[in-house]
Amino acid sequence: MTNPGTTAAQTFFATCPRNTEGLLLAELRALGAGDARETRSGVAFGGPAAVAYRACLWSRVASRILLRLTSVVVSSSDELYEAVRTLPWEDHVAPTGTIAVDVTSAVRQGPLAQANTHFLEQRIKDGVVDRFRDRTGSRPGVDLARPDLRINVHLAIEGAVVSLDLSGDGLHRRGYRLEGGEAPLKENLAAAILLRSGWPALAAAGAPLLDPMCGSGTLLLEGALMAADIAPGLNRDYFGFLRWLGFSAATWHELVQEAEGRRIEGLLRLPVLLGYDADRRAVGTARANARRAGLAGRALFEQRDLASLARSRTLRRAGLVITNPPYGKRLGEVSALVPLYETLGERLKADFAGWEAAVFTGNPDLTAHLGMRAHRVNVFFNGPIECRLLQFHVGPAFDRAADRGRQATGRLAEARRDTAASAAGGAIAQAESAPTGPASASALSPGAQMFANRLSKNHKHLRRWAAREDIHCYRLYDADLPEYAAAIDLYEDWLHVQEYAPPASVDPVLARRRLKEILAAAPAALGLPQGHVALKVRSQQRGTAQYERRDETGHELEVREGGLRFLVNLTEYLDTGLFLDHRPTRALIRETAAGKRFLNLFAYTGTATVYAAAGEAASTTSVDLSSTYLGWARRNLELNGLLDRRHSFVRADCLEWLEAAAPAAYDLVFLDAPTFSNSKNMAATLDIQRDHVQLIRAAGRLLAPGGVLLFSTNFRRFQLDDAVPAEFAVADITKQTIPLDFARNPRIHRCFRLTRPEG
Repeated sequence: MTNPGTTAAQTFFATCPRNTEGLLLAELRALGAGDARETRSGVAFGGPAAVAYRACLWSRVASRILLRLTSVVVSSSDELYEAVRTLPWEDHVAPTGTIAVDVTSAVRQGPLAQANTHFLEQRIKDGVVDRFRDRTGSRPGVDLARPDLRINVHLAIEGAVVSLDLSGDGLHRRGYRLEGGEAPLKENLAAAILLRSGWPALAAAGAPLLDPMCGSGTLLLEGALMAADIAPGLNRDYFGFLRWLGFSAATWHELVQEAEGRRIEGLLRLPVLLGYDADRRAVGTARANARRAGLAGRALFEQRDLASLARSRTLRRAGLVITNPPYGKRLGEVSALVPLYETLGERLKADFAGWEAAVFTGNPDLTAHLGMRAHRVNVFFNGPIECRLLQFHVGPAFDRAADRGRQATGRLAEARRDTAASAAGGAIAQAESAPTGPASASALSPGAQMFANRLSKNHKHLRRWAAREDIHCYRLYDADLPEYAAAIDLYEDWLHVQEYAPPASVDPVLARRRLKEILAAAPAALGLPQGHVALKVRSQQRGTAQYERRDETGHELEVREGGLRFLVNLTEYLDTGLFLDHRPTRALIRETAAGKRFLNLFAYTGTATVYAAAGEAASTTSVDLSSTYLGWARRNLELNGLLDRRHSFVRADCLEWLEAAAPAAYDLVFLDAPTFSNSKNMAATLDIQRDHVQLIRAAGRLLAPGGVLLFSTNFRRFQLDDAVPAEFAVADITKQTIPLDFARNPRIHRCFRLTRPEG
């Protein structure tokens, strides 16, 4: 008996959902398939059995992998029976094993066109078992669920193709989904949608993935498997080749070991993955699926309705919003879904400028209510339903009913052109080339001259203080003159200009002129190069959108503060990585950190951690959900020669981490929570005013007796709840933590010192 599982080349066929053949072809070629060629609903390829094993393990798009045995011309069920009976089935399955037979047909005329596929499956099974009975006196049994050998026969005009189904079960069954929700999307179709949407490249760049109507979480979990380089078949405990007589256990073991190693490495670089759904049961199912996929705590799911969709602190940089909303085929009438699509479009335009978006729907008419123009449309089939995948570059929202909004957009665009700036998501511009040449007094309007004089006066007042305190980054101007509404910070020899978005009552032409005057007058007044200006337009942010990444053209600087060095980025984010108003708080941490175990919650870029380490803390722990910012924190420590084993970094949702952390483990805790943030453990969102008592208690539980919690918030209307003083000795230290350069704006933050009693 020959072993069909040797290294000899064999012929295979991979099936897939309609219109995904091109994706499967590219995937199989990357997996080492030889002579791969695309056909209808699949890809034919060649190679040794190991290639088929790899395809079963790694293909995200394939439905099944078939090993072709033969093709025979038959015209009746009896002829099919005889043809199957002549094949050497004893080379593939033991007489005491089990089999199952599947028949598919593309025949539309002739005797077999009218034949019942179940009857044909029975005749094929008879042909197999009769061969065994005639030769051995025994026969294989039948197991429709998990047979030792699954036989596939496809009827076509040119004949019947007899194959072994090496997958054994549909490859879309990854092993993590036991229940799919109301209208499940098959996993391999979800993977194809993600591939068409460009997710692999975005994931490699660390971009987040968000599904605002996640259902059972299939799109998000498939996205996580891609981002973490996890083989989609790694969690499966059954393939059709595992009990095939041609199976090479050694080859399979090597492939699995390789996949497990790649999984371990891949999980270390997962980006942010968030799924929302209004249905509590769907969220519960998604979380259960994540646990089975080994992604609990890495792919996060939260109950939230679509109307409240907004970016959070965990979504600092632009990424991909992808979703499969209901489309009226099985989940309700089309007319009832119109508001859902309208809301989706409104939320995307209002809060996700600069992002990519992909909407998969079986009713293209509903997508007209998104109010967005797709730049690409692909046709897919969800079972028999013809569907569309629409892809969008999300631009800034504007008021269609008012020309003023369009004028404001034009004003910003013109300002960017005037400063040779690069745009980012419609909300930020980098003005590295402001108008050249010094701005003489005669060239400035009277208003611009007043602005220049005020800026120069502020600089003269602050620079001696800054030199004395070893401060090289500080605020120079904060809308001191209402007509010139901007905040201006000095970072070494660079200006960081944040223009406050003007209200609709301001003439856009006048606002544009004043912005140009700011950009021209500011560097001239301070004697700085005209090109050393970074411009941003600052509007009121929802949640923690100030942390969102805005472009990919960043300008990273090394700056000094208090004898320490930090990396800042003036263009990629609305905040630079160094909160200037927290300077005294950081100094307080350094003064009190000696010998203490320090915890930095919502650590951001780790500037407080650097101060604690410089103050000779016994150890530091920095917790943040973003791998980007934890990496930034590591670099800040390394820049100061402070990176060693005493300092640990934890990528986690702070709220979840607080629940699991050991009590009394820290002596000094810095808690600078966002005003708003998402967490599945906090009533849909973290509202710092509403939830600060619970948050402080959770952090306070980690304090050793006599330990100190420094709690800070930038919510300007914040009021500390009366329930807190009963548990801690509380001191409002806001005044002593407002630096001189922010004295004109003392409401920039609130800060409290909470001390846990001894014993």
